[in-house]
Amino acid sequence: MFKYVIAGILVLGLSAGGTRAADIELRTRYLSVGIDGRGCIETLRDVRTGRDYAPEGHASALLSLWRDSTVFAPVRACYRPDSDEISLFYDNGSEAVLKAEAKGEYLRLELQSLTPRNGVDNIAWGPYNTTISKYIGDVFSVVRDDEFAIGLVALDDNTTSGPPCDGEMAQASYIIHSPDPERFPVPDSLREGQRFRIGGDGINDVAFFSRPEAYYRYLLGNGAKLEPAFGSSITLHSRDRSLPKTIFFPEFNDFPSVKAPRHMELETVPGEDYIGSAVALYGCPDSEGLKTIERIVLAEGLPYVTRDGIWIRDPRSFCADIAWYGPQDSLISYARQLHVRGVQDEGMGEYYVDPADRWGGKQITYGGRRIPISEYTRMVRAAGIDYGLHTLTEFVQPRSSDVHPIPNRGLCTVLRTALTESAGPADTSLCVADTSWLNESGGWDDNRTNVLRIGDELLVYEGVTPTKPYTLRGVKRGAYGTEATSHPAGEEVVKLQVNCYSGFVPGLELQDRYADFYARWLTDGGMGYIDFDGYESCTYQGHGQYSFKRFMRRLFDRYSRMGGTYLRVMGSCVFEGTWLYMSVCNVGGGNHMFNPQTCEWGIEGKDIRYAFTSSYFPCTFGIQTLAPEWDVQTVENLQSQAVAWDATFMLGLSEAVVEKHPLKKELFRAFRTWEEARAAQVFPENLKKEMRKPGIRYHLERLDDRTWRLYRMVPGGRPVKYKTLKAA
Repeated sequence: MFKYVIAGILVLGLSAGGTRAADIELRTRYLSVGIDGRGCIETLRDVRTGRDYAPEGHASALLSLWRDSTVFAPVRACYRPDSDEISLFYDNGSEAVLKAEAKGEYLRLELQSLTPRNGVDNIAWGPYNTTISKYIGDVFSVVRDDEFAIGLVALDDNTTSGPPCDGEMAQASYIIHSPDPERFPVPDSLREGQRFRIGGDGINDVAFFSRPEAYYRYLLGNGAKLEPAFGSSITLHSRDRSLPKTIFFPEFNDFPSVKAPRHMELETVPGEDYIGSAVALYGCPDSEGLKTIERIVLAEGLPYVTRDGIWIRDPRSFCADIAWYGPQDSLISYARQLHVRGVQDEGMGEYYVDPADRWGGKQITYGGRRIPISEYTRMVRAAGIDYGLHTLTEFVQPRSSDVHPIPNRGLCTVLRTALTESAGPADTSLCVADTSWLNESGGWDDNRTNVLRIGDELLVYEGVTPTKPYTLRGVKRGAYGTEATSHPAGEEVVKLQVNCYSGFVPGLELQDRYADFYARWLTDGGMGYIDFDGYESCTYQGHGQYSFKRFMRRLFDRYSRMGGTYLRVMGSCVFEGTWLYMSVCNVGGGNHMFNPQTCEWGIEGKDIRYAFTSSYFPCTFGIQTLAPEWDVQTVENLQSQAVAWDATFMLGLSEAVVEKHPLKKELFRAFRTWEEARAAQVFPENLKKEMRKPGIRYHLERLDDRTWRLYRMVPGGRPVKYKTLKAA
């Protein structure tokens, strides 16, 4: 039942029809949403406490319309209680009809129509302003404090995080924000919300993370935003992708070395429209946030990935994996001894998709001989282990069969023009119809790689003359193993998108085939794990989170159809478009993430911890490689803090290092004890928080199948009984 207010009198929406301009209250289990006569959210009230989380004087448009960079907020709202519809009217002449349904845990909002469109190319749910600011879940459009959480969940793949922007990707950056001003006061030289570039040259992981202070917060997305004047805002948007659009190609890692952005003419996507865009708006106690999202996911039929019946976002699924190096003879044995079920074979090197060379020469070294991966994974699966390789997602190498001898027409493009004069195979003075930003060099990183496709030929060039006849400069014909041929006047000239490694990327349709390729490659190879390094390759098409969602949905659908069950996905970063699919994101490694000997977080670890956990994603210690100087307490530190922070990590192992370690058995036994206790869920939340306190070390013993004893280590290394822990 909805309620609406007319002239200050509360009226139940029970009438059999009619349209009334009214203030509307939409109520869920924990959240009451008050909408004024303009169609703007004025109140976001906790129904238990009565506390209003909407900032006074900062009403939020229920739905805003975008035409390029011009934004239209509604000026009038009408509610039809018999059909659960709200009509919003805008001063550009458009009327939007929304379906607004209270679903118990959440409010479901769907755009049913917009007439007339009047050039509107994007719609945005929000920004919805709140007074909450402790945790900014910029990846998943949620803001949280210790009491309450307010969030938005996209219910279709074309509805994605943040407001409309070029390439629909936010730039990673630092902002000044202290979630605990008493513990981490912001110095007078800085101010809340102040933005900083992330620094570094981007060559390695360490370059991305450069600020050790707790009040420097690393942002990965734009689904939620700190608003220092009042708190925060959350936003989702949807775009009509059938419309032609030219953007500045985005670079979402804001390195000082990055120059001006480049133009890009986007590939259109017929049928992907904002009509039908739907979101779930929820508010609840923060302790119920993840459970509420899970119920939304199930109710709305969103991708729901589970392992042993447990949702991958549920902390009960969090565990350690192995990063393996070298010959695989002892891999299964070590994994069993450690009670680890996921193995990434990092020692096999990076894998690039190539339809003509499916395996890239990769084989297993086992028993002194080289065997196919599928032969080895039959043994791995029998041991209950998910095994996989480290891939470069959609990065297309220049030597790929999709590049030569005939370039795939589905490679991602930047722009299209045409020859104005015919050209023979040896001609290097080629004239084009317009400059079309051909003087903009390379990709976001300005790697000086400029590639054109004319028919089945690739050529490289250095630039184009600024006046007619527009003539390409520095042309080299028949590049990348293609053949230089004759081309008539009027033939299309296509500039290809290049990646940061001076290779290429697929367009959206070729990306679909890459998803199919991976699904077949995984199932044929018997693999249940994949590491999508270079995950950002899904951004090069300029369609942002939609590209991720399209790729992941297709991959999981095909993988399931081909007989695959659980697929453990890791990647180089977490995006809103991958949040529902990724099990872990064990990026980085070593002391820059976490030092298991001192129990201190490194800079990258601190940054990732805030960014991930604010969006209900497990933080990580990255790869923690077993070293000769490790003792049993090092392992206990690593595992106890992983439990305390709900963190994941990969234990870096090789047979060569393990077999030389004098404490191999003791280290493995300690690791397994913690891993089994974690799987048994014997650590309550209050104990986890207590275990985060610095300076305290722990030891764990298993007493029987259901009971463990936790000790605190006192100075001198002596264990003192602390708690007895039992499985539920």
